[in-house]
Amino acid sequence: MIRVDQVSHQIGGAPILHDISLEIPKGGITALIGPNGAGKSTLLSLMARLQVLRQGEIHIDDMQIGKVSDRVLARHLAIMAQSTHVSARLRVEELVAFGRYPWHRGRPGPEDHALVEAAIARFGLGPMRARFLDEISGGQRQRAFVAMAFAQDTDYLLLDEPLNNLDIAGARSLMRLLRQMADEDGKTVVIVLHDINYAARFADRIVALHEGRVAAQGPAAEVVTDALLRDVFGTDAEVSVIDGQPVVLV
Repeated sequence: MIRVDQVSHQIGGAPILHDISLEIPKGGITALIGPNGAGKSTLLSLMARLQVLRQGEIHIDDMQIGKVSDRVLARHLAIMAQSTHVSARLRVEELVAFGRYPWHRGRPGPEDHALVEAAIARFGLGPMRARFLDEISGGQRQRAFVAMAFAQDTDYLLLDEPLNNLDIAGARSLMRLLRQMADEDGKTVVIVLHDINYAARFADRIVALHEGRVAAQGPAAEVVTDALLRDVFGTDAEVSVIDGQPVVLV
């Protein structure tokens, strides 16, 4: 379980998060949604210890962010940040292999190699494994970074807008893979999404943020409503129910 207790955060003196408290149960997919500037990526980055937590507490199971070492936490929590730029000229298979570093610390063994191979196969990266990252498309690069997080073999995966640069086929494929990881591998996936329909279709629970506060949380059927679109997103788009699932009509 990820537990967030009374977390507030400022950037450059500007308040970004206001007294956030929530619990993300272990297992399944939790989507963080909200308009631009709502605090979604900031909240995820605090969970991922990419930004320093200065007010409140965040626990990953029995580990407190800021009190447990990064080395220990990296064996429980994998991260894909919003920016996936790397300066080094890496091949796809080398990038995926970096996911094993928290375990082998530079001395990979048979299990590490096997998990890297499994990640490459699962994310369909075999045909491009020897290509450099700057030789593949943005969507393929996104998949490679998610594969790296998967190869890390942690209970928790935190993904910040992984659908960036993906067309509809790539986005659906990646969300299905994440759904499979949650259902078959028991992973807990926390994902920042801009597309509400992907959140409604694939997530078990949704947390909607607005102006740095939790505006709503729960299953998609309870959260994705006309009122949410009006009050949180400032739009008069309508929600329809198709096959039992809410769909935003644009």
